[in-house]
Amino acid sequence: MTLTIDIAGLPAERLRFTASPLAELTSMLHVLAEPGHHPQLAGWAAETWAALRPELAERLREAEFLWRSSRADFLVPARPRPTLAQELDDLDLLDDDTYATAALITTCGSNRVRFGTGSPLTDPAARDRALAQAQARGALQEAFAERLLADPAGVRARVRHTLELCGEAFFDTAWADITTQLATDLRLKNDLLRHQGIGPALTSVSAAVALSPDGTRILVDKLQDNATGAHGSGVTFIPSVFGSPHLVVVSAPGWQPVVQYPVAEPRPPRPVPLQTVELRLEALSHPVRLRLLRTLARGPHTTGELATAWDLTPPEVSRHLALLRRAGLLTTRRHGRYVSYTLDQAALTGLGSDLLTAMLR
Repeated sequence: MTLTIDIAGLPAERLRFTASPLAELTSMLHVLAEPGHHPQLAGWAAETWAALRPELAERLREAEFLWRSSRADFLVPARPRPTLAQELDDLDLLDDDTYATAALITTCGSNRVRFGTGSPLTDPAARDRALAQAQARGALQEAFAERLLADPAGVRARVRHTLELCGEAFFDTAWADITTQLATDLRLKNDLLRHQGIGPALTSVSAAVALSPDGTRILVDKLQDNATGAHGSGVTFIPSVFGSPHLVVVSAPGWQPVVQYPVAEPRPPRPVPLQTVELRLEALSHPVRLRLLRTLARGPHTTGELATAWDLTPPEVSRHLALLRRAGLLTTRRHGRYVSYTLDQAALTGLGSDLLTAMLR
């Protein structure tokens, strides 16, 4: 299944990589609602919940349908602003029909079931369908939908105030902590876009995002078949520290496409070739080499020092050290006419922590 975004004829500068306080707050709220999706953030979620005032905790539960199973499209802005307050001001500019329809599509299920051609605020059939779907998903969701349909202005004001309270309670601190990480990611993405083009920039976003062979579509590997277009307005890419592992895409008709992607963790080291692993296992299979490694784990030693320590001849030690070096288990340093050897602990740890512990014991 693939979600496609038509970018035929779109200039490269219409692909925007920029941070969004509101989108990142929404990611944090999703973590709080579904900590099981984010085991690496379970500690943060537990501490944040424990510190929330009861009133704010209740507010988050009553509106969590906006960000729990999916995100309301208006919470992932196509034109991010520098501050949360500015983005909330932009959100206030949406008309009630657009806001309510987007909110109810989310609160009535993550499969983006819609209500026909009319607005639930003005079309009785669409309203009945929205309420029926909300009712099927539980009492809290039904109550939220009823309030929204009865008093959209009041609900919108309450949701905004809830988000503002989140700023004071935890978002402002968390946002300050991650701005450097976001800025680093954005600098990388924008450099790739500027110097290498759209394809490499998209590849750096996620392994699930690619440019079609003909260069006219962005392909997003998600469990949904959908298509949208940039419509000349462009596509916005928003990095998220709290969003991993989710890749959020705004693709509904009438909304500018937005992709919120997780900032990549530091890249793991390149996989060690199998031949190297075999060499290392062979090197460790000899008791003399194990004794030499145990000594080298405690600090640098020359061939002569090792020969004296283990009552071996220097040529014997040299043969064993040569095999250990070929296996990548030693580092060397020259001091005049002497060469000292040291255990490469990172290489040994790659074979197993128990082995390193035995060497250091």
